[in-house]
Amino acid sequence: MEAAAIVLYPSPPIGHLIAMVELGKLILTRQPSLCIHILITTPPYRADDTASYITSVSAATPSLIFHHLPTISLPPSLTSSRNHETLTFELVPLNNPYVHQALLSISHSFSIKAFVMDFFCALGLSVATELNIPSFFFFTSGAAFLASFLYLPTIHNITDKSLKDLNTLLNIPGVPPMPSSDMAKPTLDRSDKAYEHFLASSSQFPKSAGIIVNTFESLESRTLRAISDGLCLTENIPTPPVYPIGPLIVSHGGGGRGAECLKWLDSQPSGSVVFLCFGSLGLFSKEQLKEIAIGLENSGHRFLWVVRNPPAQNQIKVAITGQSDRELKSLLPDGFLDRTKDRGLVVKSWAPQVAVLNHDSVGGFVSHCGWNSVLESVCAGVPIVAWPLYAEQRFNRVVLVEEIKIALPMNESEDGFVRAAEVEKRVTELMDSEEGEVMRNRTKAMQNEAHAALGETGSSGVALTKLLEMWGNTGSSSSTLGKLPGNTI
Repeated sequence: MEAAAIVLYPSPPIGHLIAMVELGKLILTRQPSLCIHILITTPPYRADDTASYITSVSAATPSLIFHHLPTISLPPSLTSSRNHETLTFELVPLNNPYVHQALLSISHSFSIKAFVMDFFCALGLSVATELNIPSFFFFTSGAAFLASFLYLPTIHNITDKSLKDLNTLLNIPGVPPMPSSDMAKPTLDRSDKAYEHFLASSSQFPKSAGIIVNTFESLESRTLRAISDGLCLTENIPTPPVYPIGPLIVSHGGGGRGAECLKWLDSQPSGSVVFLCFGSLGLFSKEQLKEIAIGLENSGHRFLWVVRNPPAQNQIKVAITGQSDRELKSLLPDGFLDRTKDRGLVVKSWAPQVAVLNHDSVGGFVSHCGWNSVLESVCAGVPIVAWPLYAEQRFNRVVLVEEIKIALPMNESEDGFVRAAEVEKRVTELMDSEEGEVMRNRTKAMQNEAHAALGETGSSGVALTKLLEMWGNTGSSSSTLGKLPGNTI
């Protein structure tokens, strides 16, 4: 009898890969006899190296098997794009022949129970459909953004304007009133190639056997109800089953490179430190870094701040090209490091975020609102100052502030610049004010609910059981794939 397998297909950004790996680990905790195959795509832009991460995961969890698909070069007309979402979307159809080949190869030795795609990989659905493999989507962001994603064709059909030009509040089912300009950045301009890709991908989701979401019931209950009730799709299109199985976050840890941060935190009072970190792609100009520094210094609060090299051009806030390596002193105001050395630590490029957030000394988090970071903060019980930079992060800010109520908004000027006074104000509010304390208590309550959701009888545990039961009754092996037209087995 052939062994059972699940095939996971993440998109290239490391945050998406980590979320997919954590999904694989979660499946194995409940079904250790399964084999999890993960298809790895080389990103079409400069990105954090995933090789060491994959090596460590493979060593720790041999049942996770990585398959590296051949590297594809995008045409020059596309590689000049500043939009990493467009580059990722363009890669997927070019990858389809290799995905087809990988699935056929895996099916020689395994009965494939499900093919689980990242939402960027939606155009890979046709490959699994052709091979008669049950297909699912894993949505690495929250349910609110999923609602907006499913609702995008409806918005598209009721206006001929770009979202950036609408200047209105959008009433998306299950979501607080959303300023049209706060929708995901790649969807703001109707003439942008990224918008076309989002619209096309949205139409693929209802064709799947189910949607797995990295969230949990009590965090986004109103939104999940709206999606499941079919309110986000037009009446004649049924909504697939939705499985909120989160929160999935990377395992706790932070030795090696992160030892300095954790040692410094050990010497700080409980709940006294605000942590500033902006994801694997987030960048600030040198001018913006100086404003942050002045704001932190004027706030008087203890801080741990992760600083990345600024982009070559100040307008670009996403690290998809290389940056020159510069010393911290050259990026920050004169004397800043000396003046704040007794209450602040600035580290270059990286810190062990999960370990830092879970440290007793940390009482607040200034974040770009990437969904992985949001869940990590919730699981650590740490409230947020929301400072979005790219992707769906402005959308997440509205949800965190207005719906979930665990964040304060960082307010920027029209050109996206944030002044030192705003940084000082928000850090002080988060750490000192009554409103900040209310959010802290609410976040800690959510922390307990997140832990409860993951239990076998918790909401996410039950959703996972339903998903595994469905997979137990499906599957494709070489014998079934070989009967399909055009098969080369």
